[in-house]
Formats: sequence, C-alpha cells, structure tokens
Amino acid sequence: MNIYEERSECTLSNTNRSGRGKNRRNSAASQGQGNASASRQPSKSSRPSTRQQGKEVRPQGASLSAVRPKGRERESAPIEGLPVSKNEETVIDIIGMNHDGEGVGRANGYTLFVQGALPGETVRVRVMKTKKQYGYAKLLEIVKASPDRVSAPCPIYDQCGGCQIQHMSYAGQLAWKRQLVVDNLQRIGKLNVLVEDAEGAEQQGIRVLPTMGMDEPWRYRNKAQVPIGAAEGGLVGGFYAKGSHRIIDMDTCLIQHEHNDEVVAKVKELGSHLGISAYNEETGRGLLRHVVVKKAFRTGEMMLVLVTNGRDIPYKDEWIGSIREAIPHVASICQNVNKKQTNVIFGDENRVLWGRDVIYDYIGDVQFAISARSFYQVNPVQTEVLYGKTVEYAGLTGKETVIDAYCGIGTISLFLAQHADQVYGVEIVPEAIEDARSNAMLNEMKNVKFEVGASEDVIPRWKEQGIEADVIVVDPPRKGCDPRLLETILEMKPERVVYVSCNPSTLARDLRVLEDGGYRTVEITPVDMFPHTVHVESVATLVRS
Repeated sequence: MNIYEERSECTLSNTNRSGRGKNRRNSAASQGQGNASASRQPSKSSRPSTRQQGKEVRPQGASLSAVRPKGRERESAPIEGLPVSKNEETVIDIIGMNHDGEGVGRANGYTLFVQGALPGETVRVRVMKTKKQYGYAKLLEIVKASPDRVSAPCPIYDQCGGCQIQHMSYAGQLAWKRQLVVDNLQRIGKLNVLVEDAEGAEQQGIRVLPTMGMDEPWRYRNKAQVPIGAAEGGLVGGFYAKGSHRIIDMDTCLIQHEHNDEVVAKVKELGSHLGISAYNEETGRGLLRHVVVKKAFRTGEMMLVLVTNGRDIPYKDEWIGSIREAIPHVASICQNVNKKQTNVIFGDENRVLWGRDVIYDYIGDVQFAISARSFYQVNPVQTEVLYGKTVEYAGLTGKETVIDAYCGIGTISLFLAQHADQVYGVEIVPEAIEDARSNAMLNEMKNVKFEVGASEDVIPRWKEQGIEADVIVVDPPRKGCDPRLLETILEMKPERVVYVSCNPSTLARDLRVLEDGGYRTVEITPVDMFPHTVHVESVATLVRS
C-alpha cells in the first residue's frame, strides 16, 4: 500500500473558486464559512481593546458548544496487536507527506501521520489516536531536521488552518507538489510517468514537468473572506483554527494582499466603535457575519462586501463615510444579506451601499468585471501562468473550434478566443454564464458563445447541430469530470483534450478513462496557485491516438 493512500481522500481546504465548475462550493478553511461569533453587542462608545495577534477567541455570550465539538466521543477499546499504543512516545523516520501535508512515518511497520513533520526527518512523537491500519501522532521533538525545514514566518501559523506547509522551503514545496501529481498518476491512474534510467535512456510515458512556482510566493491573494465574531472590547475577525469554527483573531495574513488586511482591520475598528454586533451562528442573532474584500491587482480598485444577517445597518451612513475616508482606494461598498442559519457565506440579496456594483481587473489582455458574488481567480499572477499553459497545450493556430466544458464566467474561454476561430463555453450556473456573456461584450469578443446547462447534456446537442470541436478544454470541480462528459468527449473525438485540474487524484482517474478510450496523455505541468498550502493545480494535454 502506498504511503500516500493509507487513509481515504478528504476535501482539502484553503481554495475558494466559487463561480465555475470546481468553485460551486465555498471552502471552510481559508475562505471562512460560517463562524463561531457571539451576539453580545458592544456599546457605541466602546473601542477595540489591544489584542495580541493570533489570540484564539471564544466569543462572549457563546457557550462552549459553539467552539468545541458537541459531546465527547466515546473512548473506543484499545486495538489488540498494534506495535504502538495511545500516549506512547516513540522515535520514527518520516518517509513521505500525505495530501493534507502531514508527515508519514512508520513504527514497526505501523503507519503514523504526524502534523508538522517533513519527509527525511527523524522525529520523536506521542501517539494520540490509533486505528487498525494507521494512527495519528503529535510531534514532540525533531531529532534530525529536513534540509527543507524553515521557520514559518506567520506568527499564528501553528493555530490557523489556512496554510499547511509554511514550515517547508518553497523549493521543497514545489518539488513535493510535482511528486504528489506523479504519485496519483501512478497509483490511481495506473499510468506510466516518463523517467530516466541509469543510462539516461528515456522510457515511454507521461512527461511531468517541474511545478511552475512564483517568484514572490507571498501576498498573492486578491480576495479575503473573514468571519466576524465578538470579544470584550469589540469585533474580532480572522481565520478558523484547524478543524473548527474557533476564530483566530488577526490583523495580517502573509498570503493576503496588504490592502485586504488594512480594509478588514479598519472595518473591525469602525464597527466596534459604532457598536455593530457580530452574528452568532448558534443563536442566529447579531448583524455582521463576514467581511469580504476584493483587490484588483492590475487596476488597484477594491471592493468591500459586508455580509449581514438582515438589511438594516445601524449608523450606516456614518460607517460608510468613515470607511471611505479611511480607505480612499475602495471603489465599491456593497452589502450582501444572508438571513439563513447556514455556513454558506453569501445570501441571495446584494445591495450597493456606495460606488459601483463592480470593479475591473485584467488577466493578460482580457478585462473582467468583478461583482460582489462573481468568481474571479484569487491568485491573478499564477492564473495568467495557468491559462497561458492551457492555451499552449491547446495548440491553437486560429482556425480551430474549441469547447470549454466548465467555462464559469468565461475566463479560460476568453483567453482561448484570442487564438481560436470559435469558442463555445458551457456552465451549469446561470449567473456565471451571465457574467461570461458580459465579459465577452466588455472585451468585444464575438467569436465566443456561452450556454447554460450541464456539459454532458449541452455538448451532445451542439454535436447534433453540426458543431465539431477540434479541442475540448475541461476545468472540472474537485470531484473531476462527470462520467457522461468523459463519454461525450470520447464520442466527439476531438484531436486534442486539455484538462485543467485542482485535484491530482481525480485527474489521474479521468486520464485513465480517456486513455482507455483512445487518447494519449503527452505532458502535464503542475502550477502552484496557492503557495504554502497543500493545493496544486495541473494542466494536462492529451492527443487522440
């Protein structure tokens, strides 16, 4: 059994891509779904108290059940015959790292997952939990450190659940992400990956290139979604502690653009001064749920979205005026009303409190209008790298017909349309298609058509209408392509398929299906869209045999 597959796959945290295929869900780790806030409202005259960054906040007025798991798991009977037991200390070698960023080691053949341990290290651990085939252990001491170990620069790294591998050098992260893709291709897809033998002769297989990283892998996020809670002295906000809804109050995040930090901090300060209450997800009371900030890297424009539990905002004019005065580069202040007792951030109603309803930014030469709820890639620098590789792998000469099977708001479609004769985009989310059409008009692109629906339903209908694709591009959600879409691709028989993936395991599974159907995977390029997290995007190119 491969060390990377000794427990079931789980959904990774931190990535938020909420408008196109893979983004139809909101992520709970770095994107802040729900919160553990309280309903106590500070007085209008109160000021935020001096807070130590990274303080873990149990909101005032909230019961312990709001920040701790309800009840206590019944202690299971010890499993007989295991080489280690709970609370035992042992020294192990770390031989790998799993998809959650946990070190993988073995104690007398028994697998232990160790948060914070890196491959190549010897560590002393305490066994915390045991199961039949694997267990979990706490890192106590690094006996021999990995050459890739670095000191995490974030002061709340050990508490926050947003990043997982800041303690690994960036070069080490890039190498590990490539290896994660290779391991999934071999283990799940049973695919041959190109290697060189001792004599240097190349074997037949898929070429997996080095991960394309960032020159400056910090401050890359253009969007912050921060859950809000309350503590003595005012509002608090930050990210959630790992695996919980406990808010880690903070004033800066090293992967956020600095301006996003400034806006969130100012909103907390002004809200506390005005006595704005924080939403309590346990009672359903309180006003401010989330603060969402969007930053356009190219134009510099910013949007602030206040997600509230109701339409009425006390001292609204005073609040908006103070925000405008303190943050002059904010071009749009919006309100999203979400009265539902849910962990989903946004509700259905949007209101413009001041300024425009959109801000504008560019990816490459393509301009995009960004509204309060529309999707826009959170790392615009690497998005241009990702889309550039997609266009390269599509092999366009200007004569081709291309289908973008999970087009979202048309980001990839519009990139492709600059190099193709005709592009057809399909997406199941109606609002995304509206944005896609608007963005096509904004860029005066007339050789692209968008349609609402499931790809596996719409594309066969296009074929009946005589539309034959030379290239099909897919950028599916984490769960991968719908099996019927893969069948449709095999029936359409395009000369080339380009697969953009955010999940190496489902990428490997789907490539196996396409290879069995007559395609050959030529090359894959991993792209690091989210440095210091366990996420890796990949672009694969396939040709029809």
